[in-house]
Amino acid sequence: MSFVLLITAGLMVLRLAGELILSALNRAEVRRNAAPPPPAAAAIMDSATYAKSVAYTLEKSRFGVISGIFDALVLALVIFGGVLPWMFARIAAWGGPQAVWSHVVFIIVVTILLSIPALPFDWWEQFRLEQKFGFNKSTPGLWVTDKLKGMALGLAIGFPLLWALLSLVKWAGHTWWIWGFALLFGFQLLMLVLYPKLILPMFNKLTPLPEGDLRTRLLALGDRTGFQAKTIEVMDGSKRSGHSNAFFTGFGRFRRIVLFDTLINQLSSEELEAVLAHEIGHYRRGHIPKMIGLSAVMLFAGFAVIAWLARSPWFNEAFGFPAGELAPAFLLFGLLSGLVTFWFTPLMNLFSRKHEYEADAFARNAMGASTPMLGALHKLAQKNLSNLTPHPWYSAFFYSHPTLVERERALVAGTN
Repeated sequence: MSFVLLITAGLMVLRLAGELILSALNRAEVRRNAAPPPPAAAAIMDSATYAKSVAYTLEKSRFGVISGIFDALVLALVIFGGVLPWMFARIAAWGGPQAVWSHVVFIIVVTILLSIPALPFDWWEQFRLEQKFGFNKSTPGLWVTDKLKGMALGLAIGFPLLWALLSLVKWAGHTWWIWGFALLFGFQLLMLVLYPKLILPMFNKLTPLPEGDLRTRLLALGDRTGFQAKTIEVMDGSKRSGHSNAFFTGFGRFRRIVLFDTLINQLSSEELEAVLAHEIGHYRRGHIPKMIGLSAVMLFAGFAVIAWLARSPWFNEAFGFPAGELAPAFLLFGLLSGLVTFWFTPLMNLFSRKHEYEADAFARNAMGASTPMLGALHKLAQKNLSNLTPHPWYSAFFYSHPTLVERERALVAGTN
């Protein structure tokens, strides 16, 4: 049992060390290119904006180091301090030996309690760091409301879903994990449809893109690229942040494009058309089903591992839980799986960056030139104070998108 705990502690140290080393390398690279900026960066940002982006990147990195160390210490305290089995023994007793609901309550209570220590860091990031660089548009009242809504939504969805998953052991026996995978994967597919219709409007206002030249251009783009979206909507992202974005939700006849209002204010009509063409490129190149398929494989593997761990007496008992109990195995997997999956992050991001290159190429071809997409990327980098000079190891590990310099090079060369 002590060997299991030793391995767990080692994985915690390795992950934290990896994060800290990569972060330090990235800060050193940013400082090295701070003055003067490389020619490729100088062509994208003026000197004042570039200096501000450097300061923003460095401050975010330092904040990330502090919060990362704190999170690691909290996790270590929770895992090795004996509080989890103590809570399980008391909360599980509320419902008796055969009750499922009390085990669900245990997981939910622990999840809520573990989210509390991070709240001061969330608040500082929003109202100090983001505020300092002009991005924060939220208010303390809205921030609190968002947290309460998120908690209520998590309870409303999480309780019945966890109850169904834990009950599958009684209903399906040793094959419960296969049915559990099917249940959760089906729920994820359902959420692709329901999220923009039911959940997103709880936090943001979505309105159809009004009549005018922009709407006409975007609908014409959809027609000529074979993408008839159910609707193009504008989201009031500006009530929380000055950052801008666009995203694609749903699938089949439920697909839709969402544009941040900040994005519409920052880009020209032609640049917005290129951004939409990029999003359509993800659909036309089959990226959505590919990512859904990859997610299904990972989810299936995750359930198989949970089932194996729950059957292995050494796992639960190493952390102070009764052998064979599924709820502790679920919780421990959720808390500790990131120590392993962290090292697969570069592989996942490699696929993501490949998709971004392909979507950029689609946008270039749909627009008949690379200029509109480049103009949009330049403006977004300026407005979001993007880091133009990350360390290659850092970007390869953490970036789901190629760097702007890499995207520009591929767009101009026509190689993606």
